[in-house]
Amino acid sequence: MTDVIGLVGIGDAFAVPRGKNITFPERGDSQMTRITTRHDELRPPHTCLALGRFILQDAARHFLMSNSSSNETDLWRGLSPSARQALAMRDYNSGDLAEKLLTGRAEAREVLSGVIPAELSIPGVEVFHRRVFQQRYRGYFSEFAREGEGMSGKIGMWPKQWATALMQAGTSKGFHIHPPAIPADTTPEAWFQRLFVQEPENYSLRPYALEQWDMMFFIHGQAEMFLIDERAGMPRKKMRFIIEGDDMPGPNNVGVVIPSGVAHALRCVGSKDLIMVYGTSTTFVPENEGRIAHGVETAHAPAEWEAYFNS
Repeated sequence: MTDVIGLVGIGDAFAVPRGKNITFPERGDSQMTRITTRHDELRPPHTCLALGRFILQDAARHFLMSNSSSNETDLWRGLSPSARQALAMRDYNSGDLAEKLLTGRAEAREVLSGVIPAELSIPGVEVFHRRVFQQRYRGYFSEFAREGEGMSGKIGMWPKQWATALMQAGTSKGFHIHPPAIPADTTPEAWFQRLFVQEPENYSLRPYALEQWDMMFFIHGQAEMFLIDERAGMPRKKMRFIIEGDDMPGPNNVGVVIPSGVAHALRCVGSKDLIMVYGTSTTFVPENEGRIAHGVETAHAPAEWEAYFNS
């Protein structure tokens, strides 16, 4: 019987605290499974992850939790009454994806096409992963799109115009929206039902040449993207998530396709400027650039300056 927490070494057995249930990761190729060891039971490490620090961390956490006080008032008794009354605790519960999409806590990797549940996605919006290749001692390399391949090839959209934009740290732009092209012999509601509900994979139906779809890529900085489906007869779904630029290689490096009729806005988050490249299915036409609640784009001078200047 032992109370010792320890790992002797590779090839040896290890012991766990008496009377405790300890869980730790077991070696797996594609996913982590879990096994449970009861007190005084010895297991050879070849059944466990070779890195013993996971075992020690789990055992120590259980030991400390079982011996810590459950009285939260005692934890903060060293603070003044006013500080204790003002004290707030951060909620580290990430919540489900539906909640995160509305509160700004979702990340691009969680809303990838084929990953996000259909009931949460906006029809026609595509979020697809991009690989950023690190070139040690030089920088990095990444691709935007290849004609006829990847997401562009799948949906049959190849931009007619490419552009770049820079947003300075702390700034925002939007909401922008582009008018959908509706055939004369049908209603908007019936047309969207056909495009996105009845025949969602019949990409040849989409009138890319008649309406502006955007395909966006982010090179530098971090963006928070806002999307709202404003198409007639479609559920008014909303998405809000974080995208990371190529200078931050990882699962949040994505491209985004935005259909006409979906309002979109961007916020530059963090301390870096945001640099983006985007292609459009049509060339730019000012009349097709609708704006909703876009006052955030206007630089406001101090009220005193405005009053003096206009006096």
